[in-house]
Amino acid sequence: MQQARDMTPALASALMPLLRGMDPEAAHGLALRGLALGLAGTDRTPDDPILAVTAFGREFRNPLGLAAGFDKNAVAILPLMRLGFGHVEAGSVTPRGQPGNPRPRLFRLAEDRAVINRMGMNNDGLEAFRSRLLALKRPLPAVLGANLGLNKDGSEPTRDYAAMVQALAGAADYVVVNVSSPNTPGLRDLQGEARLIAILDSIQAIGPAMPVLVKIAPDLAEDALPALVEACVARGVAGLIVANTTIARPDSLRSPQKVQAGGLSGPPLFAPSTAMLRAVFRLAAGRLTLIGCGGVGSAEDAYAKIRAGATLVQFYAALAYDGPALVPRMKQGLAALLRRDGFGSAAAAVGVDA
Repeated sequence: MQQARDMTPALASALMPLLRGMDPEAAHGLALRGLALGLAGTDRTPDDPILAVTAFGREFRNPLGLAAGFDKNAVAILPLMRLGFGHVEAGSVTPRGQPGNPRPRLFRLAEDRAVINRMGMNNDGLEAFRSRLLALKRPLPAVLGANLGLNKDGSEPTRDYAAMVQALAGAADYVVVNVSSPNTPGLRDLQGEARLIAILDSIQAIGPAMPVLVKIAPDLAEDALPALVEACVARGVAGLIVANTTIARPDSLRSPQKVQAGGLSGPPLFAPSTAMLRAVFRLAAGRLTLIGCGGVGSAEDAYAKIRAGATLVQFYAALAYDGPALVPRMKQGLAALLRRDGFGSAAAAVGVDA
């Protein structure tokens, strides 16, 4: 339709206050439907070459990515990529479809520009997810990731993660083993050394045809990180996403919604997730690619993640508040910051503050 072709990310962002007046989950569903129709527009500005990144054998036009959770069912992948992201991560997907937790389960903390969710990995299941990924017209305009979770009932982690990795071969550019969502009972326990090793061994046994990453929680104790990093390195993991949402509730939170159970994302997560990122970067010593996630809402935030050790950066909550114009604005700002400080590429800035 002509209106969809004429829409720009800036114009779509101007409509964001209308969505913020709605129930958060209803607004999210409406945003996905609008995206699927092309109503968010396309970022037609060429990416600055200084932003190009190579990570785990894939070429990224820029380091900025959409974190998992926004498009759980892979219904708007191409429209999201056209907003200017260098990568988009779909999911979390589980082997079988499931409804997730009872509503309400998504909460805006407007005073903090944050979000609490206890969605419970509601999704259509692996078969529908895989079919949608395979149906995408190639070549894709950005790198495609798939985030893998577990069903609330009847899951067997060593079986299920390996089966999902195998099923998605050829459908995604990389997969993420999510062992850090706080909204699936027992999932975070899988970050323990023995249980994580068992999962990674089962994946390694199938000879995965694409890079495998692991997403960890910001609430992990620092003394647990060395064993986790070594387990991942020893079993051929390509990288870590640092970090998922947090169950912590900082004293700085002002919104009355802070009492809700679930995972907190947005600016209050920035400092602890970035501190963890620095620690993991030092431990990994170049053996893992790191994706910085948690509280990113500006070019300055993305740049800080890169300087702390991230080769790639992801965000989600900021997109929900600022709309699609945020992506080109962040790319322009990040390129300017890199040049200001004398870096010839984004890769040259990785870990300089770690």
